[in-house]
Amino acid sequence: MRPEHVECGPESRGKQREQVGDLTGLPDLLRECAPQVLAAVVRRYGDFDACEDAVQEALIAAARQWPDTGIPDHPRNWLITVASRRRVESLRNEVARRRREEAVRHDPEPEVRGDDELTLLLLCCHPALSVPAQVTLTLRAVGGLTTAEIARALLLPEATVGQRISRAKQRIRDTGTRFETPADLTAVRHVLYLIFNEGYTASSGDQLNRVDLTREAIRLTRQLHRRLPDDGEVAGLLALMLLTDARRPARTASDGTLIPLAEQDRGLWDAAAVAEGVAIITDALARAPIGPFQLQAAIAAIHDEAARAEDTDWPQILILYGMLHALAPSPMVTLNRIVAGAMVHGPEAGLAALDRVAGDPVLARHHRTAAVRAHLLELAGDRAGAREQYRLAARLTLSRPEQRYLESCAARQTLPAEDEAPRGPAE
Repeated sequence: MRPEHVECGPESRGKQREQVGDLTGLPDLLRECAPQVLAAVVRRYGDFDACEDAVQEALIAAARQWPDTGIPDHPRNWLITVASRRRVESLRNEVARRRREEAVRHDPEPEVRGDDELTLLLLCCHPALSVPAQVTLTLRAVGGLTTAEIARALLLPEATVGQRISRAKQRIRDTGTRFETPADLTAVRHVLYLIFNEGYTASSGDQLNRVDLTREAIRLTRQLHRRLPDDGEVAGLLALMLLTDARRPARTASDGTLIPLAEQDRGLWDAAAVAEGVAIITDALARAPIGPFQLQAAIAAIHDEAARAEDTDWPQILILYGMLHALAPSPMVTLNRIVAGAMVHGPEAGLAALDRVAGDPVLARHHRTAAVRAHLLELAGDRAGAREQYRLAARLTLSRPEQRYLESCAARQTLPAEDEAPRGPAE
């Protein structure tokens, strides 16, 4: 990740000591450097698992030494050097690899490249791994997410995610997988999308946004788009991220309170990001086969181009969600399609549609389902039912900003109807 207060890499020009100051930013610096260092070491020596161990040893050494010696001018290079030495030491202890040891001992250290994280991403998404393994390993190695964060992003138990990561690393070691661009980029795009989503609406904690994750996802997607400019779905993914992240400045109040899309001050949206996203998706739709990310970007563009919430072209959004449901059905697509249908046909139609999908186990336990039902009940005039569903949604989410917002919506249902106008559901 790339925290705003510190740089990592050759471009830092010796500023780290000044930026980190009392070393309170050291954990962030080490977390930022870790994927870049791992990519550089794996690219040179192979054996993902052993290189990861070497990088961890280098990070531990830095955490112990830098508080006394100061942060080096080029911390990433320092970590790569130490990790490389640890890997060479490990090789020296492997009698069966004496020839490889001799070659490594005399070869130069791996160079630092600007696209190392993208290179690591491509390795983690190698076709030798199953798609679930690609997703989990990349979120861990490149995205820097914890096992718990990955589990929440994928709606899986933590134990399952931990097993997938271990098996993926074992598979890489057993097959001797090397870096190459996979023919099918489905997993690569999906991973970037999940990293962005975890940053845009953090699944737990006090902060709604994790800007380091959203910026990293956008940065890596830009790199992938530059490498594969003709891939319409990569373009669609980049456009979707830009159009969604453009709203971030208006999503929370000064006290961190969540502001739903319908109530946001659209003057705070990033106009440059909106313009870039619209241009990218317009070009992609004109020249490439339509895919799910392009459709989602088109929906985001309709939202962003509406001057006011009431100007939103909901009939067009409903059509696009119908196309998306046909191409890539999922529980969240189903839920969003129901919301769009309710905006076109009324809250009663939306509530009836929710009842029809009540048996979906993912939707049944997701806080957003309860939040949508609460919003539609409120629009339909059932304030008691809305209060109950808002409270249920607040209990189901682990995000404290969302909890506070949903609890405030529940409390609002006790006020006289003329005192409060219905708000939109949480984004």
